[in-house]
Amino acid sequence: MAFLADALSRVKPSATIAVSQKARELKAAGRDVIGLGAGEPDFDTPQNIKDAAIDAIRRGETKYPPVSGIAPLREAVAQKFKRENGLDYKASQTIVGTGGKQILYNAFVATLNPGDEVIIPAPYWVSYPEMVALNGGTPVIVNTTLEGGFKVTPEALEAAITPRTKWVLLNSPSNPSGAAYSRAEIKGLTDVLMRHEHVWILTDDMYEHLVFGGFEFTTPAQVEPGLYDRTLTMNGVSKAYCMTGWRIGYAAGPEALIKAMDMVQGQQTSGACTIAQWAALEALNGPQDFLPGFRAAFERRRDLVVSMLNQAKGLACPSPEGAFYVYPSCAGAIGRTAPSGKTIESDVDFVSELLEAEGVAVVQGSAFGLGPNFRISYAAADATLEEACRRIQRFAGSLR
Repeated sequence: MAFLADALSRVKPSATIAVSQKARELKAAGRDVIGLGAGEPDFDTPQNIKDAAIDAIRRGETKYPPVSGIAPLREAVAQKFKRENGLDYKASQTIVGTGGKQILYNAFVATLNPGDEVIIPAPYWVSYPEMVALNGGTPVIVNTTLEGGFKVTPEALEAAITPRTKWVLLNSPSNPSGAAYSRAEIKGLTDVLMRHEHVWILTDDMYEHLVFGGFEFTTPAQVEPGLYDRTLTMNGVSKAYCMTGWRIGYAAGPEALIKAMDMVQGQQTSGACTIAQWAALEALNGPQDFLPGFRAAFERRRDLVVSMLNQAKGLACPSPEGAFYVYPSCAGAIGRTAPSGKTIESDVDFVSELLEAEGVAVVQGSAFGLGPNFRISYAAADATLEEACRRIQRFAGSLR
């Protein structure tokens, strides 16, 4: 009898974590490696947020919290959705978890039965289909195109819906492509969903505050109030407030779903770290004046990386609306020969040979369900990004 669960055979390791680990190992071995695989801001957590955590420790806020989150934070989450998204939620309709991942996972635990389908546009964050599969669901992947801005169309969404569809998962701005849906584009999708009353919408809005060039962020329940009662809107403090290691995500939705997720979490981790919750409270309620500068830095980096990659032989890199990723196509490199003598037959080969030849660690697009592409996180210093892009240009130019 096999010791490990059969469910593990349906799940792949996280490619983004694997790339970051490989880069660390090569650096430890003395290689000059630039790691552009990690999806986290390189800025430090703002000082007022760190101070709030220290104050919480000094006050003795170190006991078990309520499973769904401390009351002030749940109230702040409700106020955030009202203030920034025009969505009315009571605190009892919110939940706080140990990162956005736990929010998503708990939603699937609470709702999926074997054979239930979850529509996931590709390219997707690597964990989405694995979470669905671990919980007995069936990921239904809907491909997008570079020419279409890596956005699912209403027609493609309509074609993917079946009587078994339980959820549609939308991530805007997107990890890995940086694509963000305009209000009109979201309205096109919500019009489809209004015709299918059995389908729920799960939105991953983690990169909400990282949009560029005057882009207006909107979320589905805001665009189509008719979907309010079957939408779970997820967000968190990791990206906007440079708090990846604090591990706080949150969501709001119908109270019955929130109670079910609370029950799951109560048997899993219980409440998230109290100190991190008090820090998150300060993030949501405290000064927001650092955000414009934060966005400007990432927009400048985006423009730098897009410009330099589009000067590389065989690469094509669209300019995304948000997040801190680009998702260039390496189709022009397929069939060429690397300096090692290996033929580039896939995006996996491309990123592997790039790492070997030039010491630049990026993530293959096939890990995100759509290739031949690769993902670069431009959450790094400008000088680091310039050097990385020069190396990529050199590598692309060396292919024969």
